[in-house]
Amino acid sequence: MKELDIPAQRENLSEVLKFIDVELEQLGCSMRLQTAIDVAVEEIFVNISSYAYDPEVGQATIRVDVSEDPLTIEIGFIDSGTPYDPLAKPDPNTKIPIRERKKGGLGIYMVKKSMDDISYEYKDGKNILTIKKMIS
Repeated sequence: MKELDIPAQRENLSEVLKFIDVELEQLGCSMRLQTAIDVAVEEIFVNISSYAYDPEVGQATIRVDVSEDPLTIEIGFIDSGTPYDPLAKPDPNTKIPIRERKKGGLGIYMVKKSMDDISYEYKDGKNILTIKKMIS
């Protein structure tokens, strides 16, 4: 397992993506799959940066773990900010026009749809959101 501890600030997104992409490239991940994972990582990290510690700035830990058979990457996002389970919110109704929908929730909905698994827990004063995606 590899870890990156970083201030939860939007300007650190490129460093987070670089950390993830190095792992994905070592696994021989296709560019299409890498892009889907990067979009999910961006959504989650930007949400942590925007809301977890507002108005303060806190730390985020990004954990990457790879398992074999099938080859799967697991990415964990850990923060000590305000407890918040993004999975508890109902999915947006994508069948109605955008202007009629309630604001928020579309980003995490896209993450749910693009990843193989997503889970949340609040443990020891920390939010832990984990995504998994099969590479092959």
